[in-house]
Amino acid sequence: MGLFSFFKKSDKVVQENTIDSKDLLGNTTKNTGDNRDVETKLSFHPEWDVPQEQKYIFNFLANELEPLKPNQLSLSSISIEEGRGGKWLVRAFFRSSLPQAIELGEIELFIMDKNDELVASKKFDFKALGTIPAESARPWVFEFEESTIKVDEVPEDGWKIAFNLVSLRGHQLELDPSWEKQLPAEQKEELEKIVKTLPKLGETEVNFTGLQAKLADNGNLNVSIFIRNGHNKAINLEQLPLEIVDATGKQIAKGSFKMDPILTVQPNSTKPWTFIFPAELVDAKDADLSRWTARVTQ
Repeated sequence: MGLFSFFKKSDKVVQENTIDSKDLLGNTTKNTGDNRDVETKLSFHPEWDVPQEQKYIFNFLANELEPLKPNQLSLSSISIEEGRGGKWLVRAFFRSSLPQAIELGEIELFIMDKNDELVASKKFDFKALGTIPAESARPWVFEFEESTIKVDEVPEDGWKIAFNLVSLRGHQLELDPSWEKQLPAEQKEELEKIVKTLPKLGETEVNFTGLQAKLADNGNLNVSIFIRNGHNKAINLEQLPLEIVDATGKQIAKGSFKMDPILTVQPNSTKPWTFIFPAELVDAKDADLSRWTARVTQ
């Protein structure tokens, strides 16, 4: 494999990005209170036929790695080389201090510069790395194509390859403190179940999904909406122009809401919010609210 030629005698381990395994795997491992240092052993993919000289280099690098604590996963940055077509070849160790072997799926990785600014991002299928044995370190070259790179030059010293923790935790329900305080546990669980059934968002998609609509006796229309943020950064809503369309396609309410304080939706999260359209902005005659849609207007 061409992988071996990318690791050189002059390479050094420069940065670590370490996470608790539960951030990636959930609560599948038991915390026994063990706080020992775990020395990770060098592990090669079973299909590799590693030349002796490369084994020496890999062993030298592996001996530089700091111990992990139990039940951790880590990316140990080594070096970046610019390849053909402007892509980056990022040399690193993927390490596990879990007491059992693991095989992983798709994980998004970031390249951060010395100021912790994002300079590249890409999703990798970790199945390609094979089964990672317990308490081991596997060398790998992660290829970032030019389309995944956000800067013109390879970052200077201080860069690191890192897990995208936002994507690792999965899409989550986010409740405003007022909702958190008022809603009983059963309703919170129901909202979480609904959020899990909603279609997956695009990486830069913001979506408004109707949850509940009720006409009040005073003619107001109360609508609860899921505000869904697929970005890996929070969004802030200061002004929100909305219209409500019923099952027949008729516009039954339209208005603009000033969010004070500003409404923030965290990355990769869905936040429910209730909007009250006053009676003068509602045309509910013959409205069919068996199905309805919330739309952001221009």
